[in-house]
Amino acid sequence: MYDLVIRNGTVIDGSGSPRRMADVAVQDGRIASVGPKLGAARREIEAGGSIVAPGFVDIHTHYDGQATWDPFVTPSSWHGVTTTVFGNCGVGFAPVRPGKSAYLINLMEGVEDIPGTVLSEGVKFGWESFSQYLDALDSMPRAVDVAAQLPHGALRFYVMGERGADHAELPSERELEEITRLAAEALEAGALGVTTSRTTKHKARDGRFTPSLSAREAELFALAEGMKRARRGVLQVNSDFGPGEFEALAAAAGLADRPLSVLLVQVDAQPNLWRETLDRVHGVRRAGRAANAQVGSRPIGVIMGLETTVHPFVAHPAWREVRDLTPAERHSRLSSDAELRRRLLEPRTNEAAPAFMGESFHKMFPVGDKPDYEPERQNSVASIAQRTGRTAQAVALDALMAQDGKGLLMLPFENYAYGSLDVVHEMITDPATVLGVADGGAHVGVICDASSPTSLLTLWGRDRVRGPRLPLEFLIAKQTRSTAAAYGLDDRGLLAPGYKADINVIDFDDLHLKRPEVVYDLPAGGRRLIQRASGYRHTFVAGVETVRNDELTGERPGRLVRGPQTDM
Repeated sequence: MYDLVIRNGTVIDGSGSPRRMADVAVQDGRIASVGPKLGAARREIEAGGSIVAPGFVDIHTHYDGQATWDPFVTPSSWHGVTTTVFGNCGVGFAPVRPGKSAYLINLMEGVEDIPGTVLSEGVKFGWESFSQYLDALDSMPRAVDVAAQLPHGALRFYVMGERGADHAELPSERELEEITRLAAEALEAGALGVTTSRTTKHKARDGRFTPSLSAREAELFALAEGMKRARRGVLQVNSDFGPGEFEALAAAAGLADRPLSVLLVQVDAQPNLWRETLDRVHGVRRAGRAANAQVGSRPIGVIMGLETTVHPFVAHPAWREVRDLTPAERHSRLSSDAELRRRLLEPRTNEAAPAFMGESFHKMFPVGDKPDYEPERQNSVASIAQRTGRTAQAVALDALMAQDGKGLLMLPFENYAYGSLDVVHEMITDPATVLGVADGGAHVGVICDASSPTSLLTLWGRDRVRGPRLPLEFLIAKQTRSTAAAYGLDDRGLLAPGYKADINVIDFDDLHLKRPEVVYDLPAGGRRLIQRASGYRHTFVAGVETVRNDELTGERPGRLVRGPQTDM
């Protein structure tokens, strides 16, 4: 008798093969069989009319801190994700010398917009080495499996001390050898990869650039040598890809003889740079080496509300009068004080943030109950203002004041330079790409893209009206088998005998995203944006139900994934 049989579902197995009607049987946390009319089980679920698919594998998250205090790893676990990989972009919390965690918190707060007070309260730093950090992660069962990578920034600071945060300083030969030794040690202990940041977008809270930004080739090659010694790991990179940058990173991956994985987004200032970078990724692949580009499936959109980190009025002098009020007090004051509202709408000059906002109303959109991730220009704040004879500022303020001050605006700032998702379609259908820009656990007051696995299916598989859609078989394979294979997680991402029983049962007709909302559930009462979904009838991790009818069950079968997985 099986432990579980999911009967009569529409099985989309993660391979990209055509869907089929079948039962899925589970025994001892693994898929036992997929086929018609399987035998009896201790528990049976009727899935007629629902999609049965592998659990989603999200390879680009930043739960480095949250995973140490939150066993449910939300929002990702609400969106069919059963495996998360963090430590991306060169930032994380190990290794760390005793008493030196403040800099890593400062760096994470600046780069990934996770409040320092939250991290100081929530992360206990009961470790020094990366191996000890993995042990700490391993001690807590969760609703999802988690895996970690070695962040270059933390490693550099650990080896070089305060000099590691100074871009004028170079590691000595002894320090380079220590970087190599520790990288190999971390990978052998179970790190899935080594990550580095080479972008000026990444700054610590105090304004200093991320430590890895200016690391020379000798330092990159020291990391690569550690990967070569360990004979495992992915080199994950977030870079601006200035002159010679891709070549240096590809050379490091070549020295390591390990896969290269680069973050790929379209930026407004250089809207075609992503194509040049993707061409270079293809060049690496043509040379016979493993490489991919991590892409998103929707615009990277800044969510703005009266409680979020940024909005059009955040730098206005009049805003200071209500900035420190509670949300209810703030809404009440703005509703009753016409003079304050008048001053808040007065134009300002010589202020960088307002100038940027003033130039962005044409691509700023009110967020409805069912968010639109391919909004048309005619629905922008600027267009509404033109049609109604008001200022864009007045339209924006009205939108934010809606729903008792819970109204939201979205500003797509990457992957939307031309006002459509045609570029994203090109990205996700390219064979050299994997999905990986959701950033779960990061940018908690600005972005809520951890819900991307859900919108991947709804937007591209059903709802898109401004361009071609994509088959669900392709989309599910892209978020399961493809992402798992990119990190050597060969035991999951496929509904086939022997594979890990990470399974989603989805009511696709009902599947949709709800409106983002601000909650105060982080340590120290910290604020974050979350986004829920409906349509997840069941999610199983290793055969244990973690989500039922969109709600967590409280079960915690998830474990730490140490290194590549080949046991099936």
